[in-house]
Amino acid sequence: MSEPLPARPTFASTWSRVSTRFLPFADAATVELPLSRLLRLSLFQVSVGMALALLIGTLNRVMIVELHVPAWLVGFMVALPLVFAPFRALIGFKSDTHKSFLGWRRVPYIWFGSMLQFGGLAIMPFALILLSGDSLQHPIVGQIGAAIAFLLVGAGLHTTQTVGLALATDLAPVESQPRVVALMCSMLLIGMALSALLFGLLLRDFSQLRLIQVIQGSAAVTMLLNLVALWKQEARAPARTAHALPTPSFRESWRSFSHRSHARRRLIALGLGTVAFSMQDILLEPFGGEVLHLAVASTTALTAALALGGLAGFVIAARALVRGVDPYRMAAYGAVVGIAAFSALILSAPMASTLLFAIGVAGIGIGSGLFGHCTLTAAMSLAPQQQIGLALGVWGAVQATAAGGAIAISGLLRDAIAHLALSGALGEGLAGPATGYTVVYHLELGLLFATLVAIGPLVRHSAERDELVGTGGDDAVWPNLQSMNLREEVTQ
Repeated sequence: MSEPLPARPTFASTWSRVSTRFLPFADAATVELPLSRLLRLSLFQVSVGMALALLIGTLNRVMIVELHVPAWLVGFMVALPLVFAPFRALIGFKSDTHKSFLGWRRVPYIWFGSMLQFGGLAIMPFALILLSGDSLQHPIVGQIGAAIAFLLVGAGLHTTQTVGLALATDLAPVESQPRVVALMCSMLLIGMALSALLFGLLLRDFSQLRLIQVIQGSAAVTMLLNLVALWKQEARAPARTAHALPTPSFRESWRSFSHRSHARRRLIALGLGTVAFSMQDILLEPFGGEVLHLAVASTTALTAALALGGLAGFVIAARALVRGVDPYRMAAYGAVVGIAAFSALILSAPMASTLLFAIGVAGIGIGSGLFGHCTLTAAMSLAPQQQIGLALGVWGAVQATAAGGAIAISGLLRDAIAHLALSGALGEGLAGPATGYTVVYHLELGLLFATLVAIGPLVRHSAERDELVGTGGDDAVWPNLQSMNLREEVTQ
């Protein structure tokens, strides 16, 4: 009797034997949070990235070029979503203390955030057409409609992102949180990049009807992505959301949070680092074109290098944090990489070196990826269980407000310095197109040094806690939340 032939390996069994080293973020999965569920949860970041790509990129250009809206009004509309950034702390707090007979804390806020995004995107194209003056209505009608649409989208994406990250923190074991953060940040970048490419293709043959279809299609996709992301993620626990439970006020919770060890210094370091890494966001491509005379395709490729550098920073940070390296130490390394990168950027102008410019752009991506990932991981890991939403809301409020303000200030500063330089007011040696850009880059260098000054005591504080609790420093596995809270109590 012949022996039966061995079963042919299936695709799934072959794929499962591939080392997680070759599968990005596969090692973020755990028994409690398998990879399929984790990827599904991260879809809310894709919807946020799509909204950001639409607001900052596609609509920015369409309103100015095709709809002939004044640039100052476009800038005002695009900045409107930042109005809700400071409220992320309150949103996170509310999701921590939400009372519900159904037993959900995070689900209602993600749902209403999705509805706000949907509503804003649904009415936005009609408001923009009114804003362009292509109607019989008074211009103020279009301005009010567009302002409401942008505000709704801003409120929705800030709510969805804040509470979505809090839900990810609730679900992920502490030891896998650095990898989960890397995945979430990467999905945001992927959502922005893919959406920008798709919007560009769909609006190549522009018409007002096509604009309506694209934006309202984005609204439908937003709801679909967020529903899939949210489906059966948060377990119902009516005892945790019972109305009879005592609820601290926001002021009491904020006082408790702000009096934790080095809480304010952490926020100052986050704000300084975010401003330092954000001021060049709208200046890199113009610098490459105006100063180094690069073609549009070349500057676009360098923007892609910035995004790839950010992804590399996320991966490096995730691997280091899982090995037990202190997050603020890694954030400081990110600032050091940023200092080297901005130095290369500044030197590329007098040396007319495209290579130095490319190295600087990639370095900025790596440094900002390290810094953003590590500060977010610290916010997730150091927050007490009952204040996770508040901690992530505060992180998001500081980060979004600092980034938005930095971009606005950098444009104004560059224009003002360039006007003085080209008029000869700064002397013959500075009368060139590079002066306005390099002044901003030098300012970012100074802010990165200030960030290192702010981070230094945080790194020393972490080392002292390791000695007090006896975890063994950077060679130990990233400690669990209970031991981190114990550390805080010991040092206080």
